[in-house]
Amino acid sequence: MISFPNCKINLGLHIVNKRADGFHNLETIFYPIPLSDAVEIITSFSTNGVTYTSSGNAIDGAADDNLCIKAYHLLKKDFPNLPNIKLHLHKVIPTGAGLGGGSADAAFALKLINDKYQLNLSTSKLLNYALQLGSDCPFFIINKPCFASGRGEVLEELELDLSAFKFVLINPNIHVNTGWAFGELAKESDVSKPSDHYKKYIKEIIQQPITTWRENLSNDFEKVVFEKHPTIKNIKEELYKQGAIYAAMSGSGSTVFGIFNKETDLLLKIDSQYFIKEI
Repeated sequence: MISFPNCKINLGLHIVNKRADGFHNLETIFYPIPLSDAVEIITSFSTNGVTYTSSGNAIDGAADDNLCIKAYHLLKKDFPNLPNIKLHLHKVIPTGAGLGGGSADAAFALKLINDKYQLNLSTSKLLNYALQLGSDCPFFIINKPCFASGRGEVLEELELDLSAFKFVLINPNIHVNTGWAFGELAKESDVSKPSDHYKKYIKEIIQQPITTWRENLSNDFEKVVFEKHPTIKNIKEELYKQGAIYAAMSGSGSTVFGIFNKETDLLLKIDSQYFIKEI
């Protein structure tokens, strides 16, 4: 059985405050984008729990750290009769790029195992398992436009349809460490104190005409990331020069996206080595 985990972008992202547990409360809009990896699972008769293979883009880190494998073992604890599997991951979504590709793969692996082996897990139970794998994972269980708060795991579905527009995603092959980005933001402002206005504000902005987003919708990470990596800032500026209605960095970077009218012809002045996808 095979599935195709898609990525997401963040439409605005605000860091609200730092929590007692060391994590940060944030508020953002997750929006699914049809740029997808592929995950295939078949039953294995080997003695190993998971026989893992991959193709496509290189994946950093040890195989045992892969979230798809962790998803299997998480379910195996509660369903000991779950058979051994062969799991193949074909990677298309850039890694460490603010697109949630690893989280998507894990969430889709949970859903795939649930369906293939008829575990009959409800959506709420799948969300619980997903949260154990990472803060972004629950979104991909729902996989619809959502207002996200908390660490990103508190989700509220939104009526938001951007299918009338086209998206351009550009990743300059720069890895931005999320922990570093949070640390730099803490130096810039006092994120230990709560802010009350973001929740209503970001949800109000997203319901306004898209032509108003450029002036009102922002990603807090852009300030510190752009200072360290001017190349990423230049990509955003180039997208606006090409006629983007709205452009922003997704998550903590380094992917930048632009939203365009579908009839817009682009002549991007971008390094040919960058990952560029028009959707």
